[in-house]
Amino acid sequence: MSRGTPRARGRRRLTAALTVALAACLAACSQTEAGEDSPPAPEATPASSSPASFPAATAPDAATAIPTATPTVVPTPAPTPRPTVPVRPGTLPEARQVVPPVRLALPSLDVDMSVIDVGVAETGQMELPDDPAVAGWYRYGADAQGAEGRILIAAHVDEVGYPIGPLARLRDVREGETVSIAMADGAARDFEIQSLTYYEKTALPADELFARSGPAALVIITCGGPFDSATGHYRDNVVAVAVPR
Repeated sequence: MSRGTPRARGRRRLTAALTVALAACLAACSQTEAGEDSPPAPEATPASSSPASFPAATAPDAATAIPTATPTVVPTPAPTPRPTVPVRPGTLPEARQVVPPVRLALPSLDVDMSVIDVGVAETGQMELPDDPAVAGWYRYGADAQGAEGRILIAAHVDEVGYPIGPLARLRDVREGETVSIAMADGAARDFEIQSLTYYEKTALPADELFARSGPAALVIITCGGPFDSATGHYRDNVVAVAVPR
C-alpha cells in the first residue's frame, strides 16, 4: 500500500486542522447568540395541588363594626272564635211507599173500571193496556196520593177484538162532576172535573199533562174526534182534568 507523497500528507493535515477550528467557531457562535438574544428563563413556581385562592376580606375592626338591630317581637293575635255550624243527622228519611190506584170511577157516566200501572212503550209513548175496559196509570208520573203533580190515567176508546171501552163516554162528562180513584191499600181519593178538552194528537201539550210538579190534579185521556180510516186511528185525544175535592 502506498503511503503517499509528502505534499499530499501536508494537505490532509491542513484540512483536518481547518475542520476542527471551524467546529469550535460554530460552537462558540451558537452559545454567544443564545446568551445575547434569549431572555432569562423565569423562575419556576412550585406546583400546588390546591385551587387558586383569593385574598380573604379583612374583618372590620371592633370599633368600626356595624351594630345589628334587635328584632321586634310581634305578639300573636288571639284566635277569632268560629261560628258553630249546626250538624244535621246523616240518616236519610225513609222513602214514601207509592201506592198505585187500582180503580177509576165516574158515577155520572156509569164508569167503574180497573186500573193497572204502566210505563213507556217501545214507540216512546205512554204504554196502554190492550183491553179498553182497563185503564193504565203512568207510574213515572205523580204519586196518586201526593200533594202535587199530574196523576195520569188513560185507556183506549176501542180496540180490535174488544168491545167499546168505558171511556168512550168521557166526552159527555160535565164540569163539577165527581171522579174517584181507589188505591191498592183500600184508600180512595175524590176529584172534581174542571175541564174537558179535545186536542189533535200532534198538538197534545205533553209537558203540561205529564208534569210531576205544580198543583195536584187527575188527568184522564182517551181517543176521540173523527176516525181516520187510512191510519186506523182517531184524530184527537179527549182530555179531562179534575182537581182534588
